[in-house]
Amino acid sequence: MNLTGKLLISMPGMEDPRFDASVILICAHSPDGAMGLIVNKPVTDLSFASLLEQLGIPHTPQGRGISVHFGGPVERGRGFVLHSPDYKAKDGTMNIADTYGMTATQDVLRALGRGEGPQTALLALGYAGWGPGQLESEILRNDWLTTDAPADLVFAQDTAGKWAAALRHMGVEPLALSAMSGRA
Repeated sequence: MNLTGKLLISMPGMEDPRFDASVILICAHSPDGAMGLIVNKPVTDLSFASLLEQLGIPHTPQGRGISVHFGGPVERGRGFVLHSPDYKAKDGTMNIADTYGMTATQDVLRALGRGEGPQTALLALGYAGWGPGQLESEILRNDWLTTDAPADLVFAQDTAGKWAAALRHMGVEPLALSAMSGRA
């Protein structure tokens, strides 16, 4: 199973409150583990412009603003720009299933500050990580649903509606889900 480029949607009753009603884009998945970014939990106390200011990166009048998200509980001080595949940094852009790019260097921040860079993007602080076999076990335990990751959903401005939209994308009505699970 390789879930790179797919969405994880948390099930109702998720025991870890950091992942309650989360939608996560899986950026890398291998037998060694998995790494993803939560795409529906905006940070309310930090704007992109203030982050650039803190980093000493100029934000020109043509500069763009992107949303800042809680990407996950691991390395929360580290930033990752998830973006459309039209941008590639000199060093450090990771291709995600030929559909997305992820850049963790300041090159992309400088480009956005100048009004350049990728067509669509969001900044995630921190990431979600799983050790070998851990994500597969959580899926078998019914903690997560998986589906394709359309860019219009991943980059949608309605962050509060992404969880329900992701479920509807896979044909599931959110109100029909139960926090209880079982096996036949």
